[in-house]
Amino acid sequence: MASSLNIDKLDLKIINEMMNDAGISYADLGKKLFVSGGTIHVRMKKLQELGIVKGTRLQVDLKKIGYDVTAFVGIYLEKSSLYDSVVKELRRIPEIVRVNYTTGNYSIFAEVVCRDIQQLRRVLHDELQKVKGIERTETFISLEESFSRSVSIDTEDAAIPVKNGKE
Repeated sequence: MASSLNIDKLDLKIINEMMNDAGISYADLGKKLFVSGGTIHVRMKKLQELGIVKGTRLQVDLKKIGYDVTAFVGIYLEKSSLYDSVVKELRRIPEIVRVNYTTGNYSIFAEVVCRDIQQLRRVLHDELQKVKGIERTETFISLEESFSRSVSIDTEDAAIPVKNGKE
């Protein structure tokens, strides 16, 4: 049974700041939030253990290193019960960088990043179409990403109940 844990304003402020600049040192973040670097370290460790913070990632401009094509693929499943097995197969295709289980026209919406159209064609034709359980797909090629941002966390609430997946 999932228990409910509380995180406070400081936790939310830490999350907000780290989403904007994950490279900031704990000491600098502590100065910014008027607490010690040690406090930031302890809070971050707690947030990681709770599964709220899931690692850190380097943000790279993929176009500058030759990945010029981003596409979104709407995937129709033969049966929704095949979702788990299809996702397991999609994980094996390295060009698929994000998968969402969705409502609406598609069962799954996937983001695919490739060097060029030939690589996208290979992914769609040679890999994606061969996954058992996929009935058909619809592909949308992105012409431009106008912006991408993190969610702005409301830090005004004193305590936010958070579901803990641990039993």
